[in-house]
Parts: sequence; C-alpha cells; structure tokens
Amino acid sequence: MTKILLIDDDAKLAGLLTEYFRRFDLALISAVHPRAGLELLREEKPDLVVLDIMLPEMDGFEVCRRIREDSIVPIIMLTARGELTDRVVGLELGADDYLPKPFEPRELVARIQTVLRRVGTREQKAQQLRFKDLDINLDQRSAHLHSKPLSLTTMEYEALVMFTSYPGKVFTRDEILNHLRGMEVEIFSRSVDILISRLRQKLHDTTKPPRFIKTVWGSGYTFIGEKV
Repeated sequence: MTKILLIDDDAKLAGLLTEYFRRFDLALISAVHPRAGLELLREEKPDLVVLDIMLPEMDGFEVCRRIREDSIVPIIMLTARGELTDRVVGLELGADDYLPKPFEPRELVARIQTVLRRVGTREQKAQQLRFKDLDINLDQRSAHLHSKPLSLTTMEYEALVMFTSYPGKVFTRDEILNHLRGMEVEIFSRSVDILISRLRQKLHDTTKPPRFIKTVWGSGYTFIGEKV
C-alpha cells in the first residue's frame, strides 16, 4: 500500500482523510508538528508528503527546504490562502504540486496519483542516459557528475531527465512546465528560469559556453551534452 505522510496542524483533517484514502489503497500517517513530521519522514520513508504551509514553529517552506536537503520524495503543498507567491515559492523550493484550501479529498487523491505516476513511470529494468562526465540511472533515479552523486530535488531531476532524453530539442518554458507539473500554468514561467539556474549550478554548468544546458534566446532551453 502506498504510504502518504501528512504534515498539517489540523488534527481533524488527518482523521477525515485516513478512511477516505483507504478506498484508493493509500495509507496515511500524520503529524501536527513540523519536527515530528520530519522525524516520521526519516522513520517511515513515505512515498509522498502532503505539507501544509501554515504550521506552528516552522512554516511549510522551511520544512520543504529541510526535506530537500537529503530527499527527493514528492511533495504536495497545501495553502489556505491560495496566493500566487505561496505557490511560486513552494515550487522554487522543490515542491511537486500545490493545492489551495479548502479542497475536496477526491482532488487531493487525484493530485497524489498524478504526481506518483509522473515520478514512477520508469521501466523496472535499469536504464541509463550517459554523456561525457554525466550519468543518469533511470531505475535508481540518480545522477552522477564526474562519478560523484548529484543532490537534486524531484523537479531538478525530472527536468534533467527531460533534457537528456531529447538532446538538441529546444524546450519552451511552457513545455517544461507542462512536463514537470502536468498542467499549463503560464504564470509560473519565472520559476522555470530559477529551476534551470539551480540545475546549472549543480551541474557546474555556469561557464560560457555551457557544457550541458544552453539558453536559446527567445525560445527556451536545450541540452547539448556530448553522448558517450
């Protein structure tokens, strides 16, 4: 059964969702305090985290930041305000999706299923994308630069796989958003630039000319790494 971790200070929400999730073969574990949630993440190793922004002692943004320090577990953020700024900041920190409160449980389940499908649709046998100095193992969901592991967020990893799967193809910002989020959200185009900038820094690809990801002015980005 797929394990979902809910970090939300509304204890009633966990009670309502627990029974509902079982209909969809989802097992819910929950914490009302951020630090307890981070501890559950380490102990239970859930398949996905549903994270509220408005939390006591430590807000959801900081929790998301701490999770992304050593984990690529998918994250769906909840916001009571539904403000654009909250959504953008969450995505920039490495969240995979967001859902404004109040929400229907069925919509949350649908978003969970979509995110899990997006990050888990690789073939079971080991697959590798290999370029000069860069290796990506699709089965293990890992990437190595100069044989050293790269610490990537879920969205950074998915963006890298997207680029390296189609070397030379120019991806527009909308195409990148649609791939990463599974929906058309033009207003988040700024987040794409920030995401690519972070990915370039981790690839040590900030020199000119770049080795891996090239900006195509007026169009988008393309991967130019050398295949081996």
